[in-house]
Amino acid sequence: MSNPEHPVLITEAEPSYEDQLAARKRKYAIMMGSRIPCLLLAMVFYDTWWLALAFIVLSIPLPWMAVLIANDRPPRKSEKASRHAAQGHDAEGRALEARPRHVIDG
Repeated sequence: MSNPEHPVLITEAEPSYEDQLAARKRKYAIMMGSRIPCLLLAMVFYDTWWLALAFIVLSIPLPWMAVLIANDRPPRKSEKASRHAAQGHDAEGRALEARPRHVIDG
């Protein structure tokens, strides 16, 4: 019997292609957008050469990382699914007790 507070998972379908594409575009935009403040902060702190250099060095790998992360597949969700178990079957789906079968001779 299923518990109404824990819905039964009826599919293991991944998010739609459009949802995956939107999430990847959002990640790419955020990472590329974070490069602009790094370069602006490098210009602001040009008197402190080591800090300006740190911001420039930080901004160099961002485009490469943004492309790698945006092109990566989304991770598999490791959520514990509430699955419907048929009565009379164990966890592997085997029948717990055999029922007699009626054979009709012709």
